[in-house]
Amino acid sequence: MARVLLADDSPHAQRMGERILREEGFEVVCVTDGDGALQRLADADPDVIIADAFLPRRSGFDLCREIKSNPKFRHMRVVLTAGVLEPLDETEAIRAGSDALLKKPFEATAILETVQPLADAARVARELASHPPDPVSRGEMDTERVRAAVTLAVDAVSPSLVEEITRQVLSALKK
Repeated sequence: MARVLLADDSPHAQRMGERILREEGFEVVCVTDGDGALQRLADADPDVIIADAFLPRRSGFDLCREIKSNPKFRHMRVVLTAGVLEPLDETEAIRAGSDALLKKPFEATAILETVQPLADAARVARELASHPPDPVSRGEMDTERVRAAVTLAVDAVSPSLVEEITRQVLSALKK
């Protein structure tokens, strides 16, 4: 069962996100601020962290940077969220290492379409970290493990890469 750490100071957002995810079989741990999220990372060991970009004490951006810079949390994926009327700086989210962005209020299809592939990628990354391939000692390549590693790497960078390329193309077209 995939685990999600949901960090949001809005009780409504927590209830909605938790309900949607639990109904699909996710284990969910909720916290109300960025410091609480950091404290729970080790014991909750989530596959995906959904964090409000504007959390108290430590923003979702800061939380994302902390997770992405720590090798112990390398397998974890981060989704930053913001309310419909809150200005979410997508460039800052990409620089922080966010794997995806979601707007609140949470819509079941959007949250599940975002979280499930990230949870799958986190599971593969966790497995690869605990059982790294050793093709040299066996004298052969394990094609499926190499494919899984390449897929994981592409999945990890593709959301931010697509966003960055789109921004650059739009910027070039405006000139």
